[in-house]
Amino acid sequence: MTTDSTPRPDKVAIVEEITGKLNESVAVFVSEYRGMSVGALADLRSPLREAGAEHKVYKNTLARLAATNAGYDSLVEHLLGPTALTFVTGDSVAAAKALVDTAKTNPNLVIKGGVLGDSVMTAADIKSLASLPSREELLARLAGAFQAPLVKTAGLLQALPRNFAYGLSSLIESKEAA
Repeated sequence: MTTDSTPRPDKVAIVEEITGKLNESVAVFVSEYRGMSVGALADLRSPLREAGAEHKVYKNTLARLAATNAGYDSLVEHLLGPTALTFVTGDSVAAAKALVDTAKTNPNLVIKGGVLGDSVMTAADIKSLASLPSREELLARLAGAFQAPLVKTAGLLQALPRNFAYGLSSLIESKEAA
């Protein structure tokens, strides 16, 4: 048995993979999945994939090394027990919603915390993030806000000739009656 302290190449590759995912992500959420079935995890991964997120399970020691390498020391405290990392490269609100919704229906999924950009997030912060409207909903609201004055202006512009026509018609009828 050797006492060589250099890490094995496969472990180094996994740490580099995790570090790369951490650096590419706009948000990373840490959750505990103790007691979740493979099917339940698969059901969680589908909405996360739609939100531009990936839910992965790694060994905590390797994830801790990667988090330190990527400058996410705040994640290290959450990497205890059976943990999974959710790497978000798309819509962080939709990913948070998927995690929170699954946690509501499956008590075995426990949200521990994470990071959004450079901000450290607690489990409560992630739940608050999940309560925000989605990107699509915000864009729809913005489009509606832009559209409302235009619709009102169009209605006013249509009313002018219509009212003129009604007035002219009324004048013609009154002249014919007289």
